[in-house]
Amino acid sequence: MNIAGIGTDIVEVLRIAQMIERHGELFIGRVYTEHEIDYCRRRRASTQHFAGRWAAKEAILKALGTGWIRGISWRDMEVRNESGGKPTVAFRGGARDVIERKGIHDVIISISHCRSHATALAIALGAENSEAD
Repeated sequence: MNIAGIGTDIVEVLRIAQMIERHGELFIGRVYTEHEIDYCRRRRASTQHFAGRWAAKEAILKALGTGWIRGISWRDMEVRNESGGKPTVAFRGGARDVIERKGIHDVIISISHCRSHATALAIALGAENSEAD
């Protein structure tokens, strides 16, 4: 395996809180999957968790080397947690098409947050001889 890309992002938790307050369910439903919404809402300080997932999705797109291109939506990347808490990502739709085309086999993510900020790191792993677009 080789590193095909690295991405990082940081977001102010207040910014995400304001988006939720201003746009409510429209914003939440556009950015997060049902699984992510359920996970975040079950947590104390849910806005920090929403912000962490926002940062993770931004970092993932940077690691893929695509940014926001036509055909990829927020909900094409779903941040999940293993039983021990380790975050993972599942892909669908346009995002899955990109990782298949680029020969990416896995994307490792890490998320951290506090009251004021959330940050995430994503590392895309590909085969030794894969060629990126």
